[in-house]
Amino acid sequence: MRFDEYIRYDGLGLAGLVRSGQVHATELLDIALARTDQTHARLNAVVRRLDDRARKQAARTWQSDMPFAGVPFLVKDLFQDIAGVPTSWGTKVLGNVPAQETADVTRRWEEAGAVIFGMTNTPELGSKGVTESLALGPAHNPWDLSRTTGGSSGGSAAAVAAGLVPVAGANDGGGSIRIPAAACGLFGLKPGRGRVSMGPMAAEGLNGAAVNGVLSRSVRDTAAMMDVLQVPEPHGPYFMPRPSVPYLQQIATPPRRLRIGFSTASPVGTPVHADAVEAVQDAARLLASLGHHVEEAAPGVDGEQVAQDFATSWFCLSAALVDEICRQTGARLTDFEPDTRAMAAIGKSTSVMDLMRSQHNWHTHNRALAAFHARYDMWLSPVLSEVALPIGQLTTPRMLSLSMDVARVLGLSGLVRKTPAFNQRLIANLSWTPFTQLANLSGRPAMSVPLYWNSANLPLGVQFVAGLDGEGTLLQLAAELEAARPWFDRRPAI
Repeated sequence: MRFDEYIRYDGLGLAGLVRSGQVHATELLDIALARTDQTHARLNAVVRRLDDRARKQAARTWQSDMPFAGVPFLVKDLFQDIAGVPTSWGTKVLGNVPAQETADVTRRWEEAGAVIFGMTNTPELGSKGVTESLALGPAHNPWDLSRTTGGSSGGSAAAVAAGLVPVAGANDGGGSIRIPAAACGLFGLKPGRGRVSMGPMAAEGLNGAAVNGVLSRSVRDTAAMMDVLQVPEPHGPYFMPRPSVPYLQQIATPPRRLRIGFSTASPVGTPVHADAVEAVQDAARLLASLGHHVEEAAPGVDGEQVAQDFATSWFCLSAALVDEICRQTGARLTDFEPDTRAMAAIGKSTSVMDLMRSQHNWHTHNRALAAFHARYDMWLSPVLSEVALPIGQLTTPRMLSLSMDVARVLGLSGLVRKTPAFNQRLIANLSWTPFTQLANLSGRPAMSVPLYWNSANLPLGVQFVAGLDGEGTLLQLAAELEAARPWFDRRPAI
């Protein structure tokens, strides 16, 4: 098999070839490794190689019940551990610290037949909407190498978009599946809270806001991966039974005609580019042509308060993570990036009452979104306010980083957090990704669907947010949209 043949198949298609004996898994792995070598200098998508381990996996005997038998696969360098292999979380501190246990999702992928040959690039601690860590270097967007992949699953997005693998591991705590999917022309589903395990290392990520999933080029690959991953674990904090009909079977049936409310205004009042507006309006027209009821409407949520409540929890999580990593490894605070130091300092200065108040607000936002879903099956919006940004555009200015370090040393981070200038900077940092955090705080499933490319041939996905237990309906709608406007063969020229 040649690469130009390999790229024509999704994961399920490749697995079918392996199970039927038309191709051997070792041959697929050779193609994936060669493609990784060919593109590495330009993409920087894969930051840890596991070639020898993968070759042993690929040589195994494949069972007929393995949906992804022999399919080359990549896990994200965050929350998707392999016992004995370091998971760096995008930081130099953890780059040589072997993981103690294999993550539940990684085990499930391997049981399904995936051949894991590496880990993908992510920002430090997964804490940004771009993948530009100082330790690993930036991931580059295959559609325009000068632009970001988005984050934090940016390495996985680059790998799938460039054809290294048909599907790859990802996770999403504030948009980290949907943002890179939208920026790289991929399909990305964020499962609802508790649907996919974050264990055994953690009960849940970011108080339930963070979830594991995948990025893919086909809806059916994601549906099949959801069937693989959505298995209740005995150590999990929630019991989420499997759907009565597997997701892969559900997508064979179109969804009922849906009521969909759409909006394009930024929840935090920042500008939205005409491309992003047109992407949503174009999707609305397509939905209407398919018989769905579509009208302009938005959840009655205070977007700026959502941003503040999301940031408060994120800062506190950063403080806890940095403190624990330092305790376990002997690292110092100065071993982390300036932005990480600043977030951790703000988190440490946050009072318990402020954190609890913020957590209570999550429920308030959830109730507002639930009221919207009482009237509409889904909310349609942009994922991003514009196409992928140039790499480095969201880098914190050096003088601001220095001033935050000074404030930390002087114990003034808490005061800085309450200044209008800091809040303006927070909103500015979210101005590219203001639409995604609500689904995380509310724990509702959401997806980015690649329906739009602008005049410069840059992709810009649109977001759908469903109500509780809405993964099946999202996947059914995505499959209907994929059939109406196929995107699988739309690939970057890299």
